[in-house]
Amino acid sequence: MGVLVVTGTGTEVGKTVTTAALAAVAARSGRSVAVLKPAQTGVAPGEPGDVDEVVRLAGDAVTGVELARYPEPLAPGTAAARAGLAPVRPWHVADAVEKLAASHDLVLVEGAGGLLVRFDAEGATLADVAGSIGAPVLVVAAAGLGTLNSVQLTGEALRSRGLRQAGVVIGSWPGDPGLAERCNVADLPVVAGAELLGAVPAGAGAMPPEVFRAGAGGWLAPSLGGAWDAESFARRECPEAFPVPTPS
Repeated sequence: MGVLVVTGTGTEVGKTVTTAALAAVAARSGRSVAVLKPAQTGVAPGEPGDVDEVVRLAGDAVTGVELARYPEPLAPGTAAARAGLAPVRPWHVADAVEKLAASHDLVLVEGAGGLLVRFDAEGATLADVAGSIGAPVLVVAAAGLGTLNSVQLTGEALRSRGLRQAGVVIGSWPGDPGLAERCNVADLPVVAGAELLGAVPAGAGAMPPEVFRAGAGGWLAPSLGGAWDAESFARRECPEAFPVPTPS
């Protein structure tokens, strides 16, 4: 897996922490890793952004690149227009990915918000970036009520554009999941049309970096470099989906 695009079903679903976990697992295995953020919004000049957070958690060996920064916490296209700054174009991202891929084993491209958030006035999105570079897309989703609809819509948007979905990761799994969260463990792969490939514990971003790096492999499936097992997780968190057979 040379290049992986990471998107979310919306904002605040754990996309940056999931990206950090992916980077940490790859770096610990000896792979060189770069993380590319095409557009950072809602952060003033000099303030740490998502790339800085990924590097803090995953380690200084990870290369972090941010292409554009806009001060207001809005969609990149809107934020760029309001700031009077040039928007990010899909070919800018593709060029940056190509350069990073030439010197790194893995390039992670972290989007802003969801898959179809606009980069510019013409309507270019992260989906266009994924299509132009031919990279699979990993979808980071919330754990609770409402996530099934957003995951299904994201999956349909990917398929309609001929894009490959790498799978779904729950970006913030609560320590005390409720009924909706537990049921969603069984339902997410069905509505997504793709495998559930991990669950990052809530609050992981607040862990000491060394603890985060040591634990990240336990949150991601083998196809993402970890040791997380979807069936074992589902049996533990959602036993209702695996009823015990009644004796005949």
